Amino acid sequence: MTLTVPVILGSVRGDRAGIRAARFLTAQLEARGHTAPLVDPGESKLPLLDRMYKEYPKGEAPEPLEQLATLFRGADAFVVVSAEYNHSIPPALSNTLDHFLEEYFWRPSAICCYSAGQYGGVRAAMQLRAMLAELGTPSIPSLLPIPRIQKALSEAGEPAEDWLGRAAGKFLDELTWYAEALKAKRAGGTPY
Repeated sequence: MTLTVPVILGSVRGDRAGIRAARFLTAQLEARGHTAPLVDPGESKLPLLDRMYKEYPKGEAPEPLEQLATLFRGADAFVVVSAEYNHSIPPALSNTLDHFLEEYFWRPSAICCYSAGQYGGVRAAMQLRAMLAELGTPSIPSLLPIPRIQKALSEAGEPAEDWLGRAAGKFLDELTWYAEALKAKRAGGTPY
């Protein structure tokens, strides 16, 4: 089954390492035959959250929000790539996610977290897990933490370490299972 799985990048820093993980996962998803558009808040220039997308009168939302809402409504799952800022979620990621709500419903998410150090951003992932569930896109049980990202992945997103390809394979197998199951259930209707 072909799926649409946006890869949502969480950092807007000029020298961000997370783009490596986003490129890696986009390539992994596309190699499986899925559509994996990159959602880059550094490129889309989303406004700071003043009103959620749904709070704008129809046709009056800023164009970047309109484009993302259309993409998210057509998605089957989401991959979220998050750094760890002060043991928490990056502000650009929170801003990107918080603009939407119903667009996430009944679709699973998966968290790839990373850091320059040995813990791979898992502290941010724990907070992100709660946030994603509240938004209506609960995360799968597995995480894909990438410690020492600057050594684990090249700028182009090519893995320098064998474990990463194996771990990503299992991670995406699990996401695919949940995405296919929920896609089939959505086709039959949702509880509300």
